[in-house]
Amino acid sequence: MNAVKLEVFKHLFQAVAEEMGETLRRTSHSPNIKERRDYSCAIFDADGKTIAQAEHMPVHLGSMPQSVAEALKQFTLHPGDAVILNDPYHGGTHLPGITVVEGVFVDGHEDAVFYVANRAHHADVGGISPGSLPIATEMFQEGLIIPPILLKQQGVMNDGVLQLILRNVRTPEERLSDLSAQLAANRVGIRRLLSYIRDHGLQTVTAYTRGLQDYAERVTRSLIEDIPDGTYRYEDFLDDDGQGTYHIPIRVTIEIDKDHATVDFSDSAGQVAGSVNAVRAITVSATFYAFRAVVDEEIPSNEGGFRPLTIITRPGTIVDATMPAAVAGGNVETSQRIVDVVLGALAQALPRKIPAAGQGTMNNLTLGGVDQRDISHPRAVAYYETIGGGAGAGPTWDGVNGVHVHMSNTMNTPIEALERELPLRVRRYQIWRKSGGGGKFKGGEAGKPGEAWLTTIHSKTSTKLPGKWHGTVHTGDVLEIRTPGGGGWGKKD
Repeated sequence: MNAVKLEVFKHLFQAVAEEMGETLRRTSHSPNIKERRDYSCAIFDADGKTIAQAEHMPVHLGSMPQSVAEALKQFTLHPGDAVILNDPYHGGTHLPGITVVEGVFVDGHEDAVFYVANRAHHADVGGISPGSLPIATEMFQEGLIIPPILLKQQGVMNDGVLQLILRNVRTPEERLSDLSAQLAANRVGIRRLLSYIRDHGLQTVTAYTRGLQDYAERVTRSLIEDIPDGTYRYEDFLDDDGQGTYHIPIRVTIEIDKDHATVDFSDSAGQVAGSVNAVRAITVSATFYAFRAVVDEEIPSNEGGFRPLTIITRPGTIVDATMPAAVAGGNVETSQRIVDVVLGALAQALPRKIPAAGQGTMNNLTLGGVDQRDISHPRAVAYYETIGGGAGAGPTWDGVNGVHVHMSNTMNTPIEALERELPLRVRRYQIWRKSGGGGKFKGGEAGKPGEAWLTTIHSKTSTKLPGKWHGTVHTGDVLEIRTPGGGGWGKKD
């Protein structure tokens, strides 16, 4: 296979996923998508295996293929069909993450020759609290569960499904706009892939998809061969689940055998009552991300990169939850700690390559209520934010200040957009100096230590909040969130 053409096709496929993402961002309405860019887009071969995924959200690396697999398990797609889903136990990861899957069809082929899909985090999908990340004890409390179902059939919108979704959320107009943006993104992906097929022929395009998957496998195997053979173990803990369970262990054993790695999480804690449980797709995503992060050569985000990895989880654990466990926080919190333990184990084999731990959280904040700034037109609002913290320092570098680390790759909502869209005022947004970990190289700064405080307008007193909290705030109340800094590296000279 021509190496130059392989590189060209790698960028062509990547460009499709990137353009899908830009379309989704530019046509969406919610700040969470258009400002924070909380979405992922990818393209898949006729078997539902990943060809390319844009560098959007690492937490979606291993879970998007599962979404496509579940869609194809339920339906044989036809031109104009679109499957929607968010069920964490049938292709999703948590309920706010809604995925839309469509096929790419050409004349002379009854079945789809490619598939396109995108996932977007919707700021509210119902449930017992605005933002759909509640302190829940079962998934049914977290929001509307959408199994794989046809949102469009032969180009016609399934109005019954659409109205069912919109009736169960707090912000239906925003949800409709974002779902429309997801469909628009898929249309762009389909159009671009069809243009490649017209220009190069289906046989050639298909051949290079396989070539890129094989290339990703070779690079990943080469990475693993550079790791000394052996068995490496590590454990870390979640602080609590919000329901009275504390110090929840996540344990990994990594066995390196030549060009293959077995990553075993079987010793991790059982699933808990709170919503920090992660479905298996999250664990796969975090593991693949961690291995990609330590390789010097860029690995295409496709199915081939998974082949040299065997990931073992035990159903019913914190890293492989089973129904009806609450999972909203597993996607956004536990995923970070899974990365930490995998990197911690790899650091024993590659001590000069692995950085110190970062903030270890996404600092999730959800707010909702009624915007009454225009008394004549009050409107429901829902706001979701993840707030940056400190990145870990490395053997030759300081950690970065005030950024999202590892599984989150979003931006923060700009203050101007936040204050325009929501009845909120930002008093201060700053980095707390000297808040990163000490050492020869300093950890990234944030708001040391990681904690939240609420000052009420009535009592004028400040109350320190637990790590997982829900409550009511009133006009004039002040919420202060201090995000954790990153770990330092080495001893000071």
